[in-house]
Amino acid sequence: MRYLTDHRGDLRADPSTLLAGVRSIICVGLIYNGPEPLSTGFSDGERAWISRYAWGEDYHTILRRKLEQLAGNLLTYSQFEWRACVDTAPLLERSLARQAGLGWVGKNTCLINQKLGSWFFLGELLTTLELEPDAPPPDRCGTCTRCIDACPTDALKPWELDARLCISYLTIELRDAIPEGLRSLMGNHTFGCDICQDVCPWNRRSPRTNEPGFEAREFAPPLERMAALSESEFRALFRDTPVSRAKYRGFLRNVAVAMGNSRNPKFRDPLERLAASPDPIIAEHARWALRQLE
Repeated sequence: MRYLTDHRGDLRADPSTLLAGVRSIICVGLIYNGPEPLSTGFSDGERAWISRYAWGEDYHTILRRKLEQLAGNLLTYSQFEWRACVDTAPLLERSLARQAGLGWVGKNTCLINQKLGSWFFLGELLTTLELEPDAPPPDRCGTCTRCIDACPTDALKPWELDARLCISYLTIELRDAIPEGLRSLMGNHTFGCDICQDVCPWNRRSPRTNEPGFEAREFAPPLERMAALSESEFRALFRDTPVSRAKYRGFLRNVAVAMGNSRNPKFRDPLERLAASPDPIIAEHARWALRQLE
């Protein structure tokens, strides 16, 4: 993920590059947790696990719209310049949210709120307003290491994540072949991974979202149906959802790995079709999956 360390890396330290004259940053969190089961309690190997945050509409659109509404409401009281940011701007969102009092950074590197857990998106409203700052809350992870112990690929150390081993990185950001030694550890994850949040004690009582846009559009879809998608069908099915970021090639690659990990012989035919794909990445992962069925 070179975009984190290229010329944009230096920009993250100075919010004034995004808004001249910025004096305050209003940080917000938007709950996306739903009533569906956690990945750690879901054992249907014939279905594709998609990360919780990606079941509904793209959060960028929803959260930006709410930030713009917030700016409009504030403008009725005072005139100021502003800019809304959601994930894509070169901004240290998690660190800013911590300083704003939204939570502490847990050992799984996620921001955790004592009452809300960690199932929430972050957004920022940069303003030229002079506002009194909040203070970061204390770290409440204590001696707990459940997230670290539960990670299948050992991607976590306390407050440190090795993206090269993270299932979320492997299924979303990585565009090439998934290292063979990691494939068997990925289970049925086809887009992202929630394990380190699923096992976090602070998420036991996490509230559910009241945002209609986050309702599950595709919860754990059948792997066989996913393997049969054409590229146009993939785009239509996951249009305006985060899953589109994996791209068609990456998604079918992930589906093939999940099928192999299932060890289910019913997937032999769809995997043989994927193994005949003209795309070398899809074909190679399908051949690997077929070997897992033997």
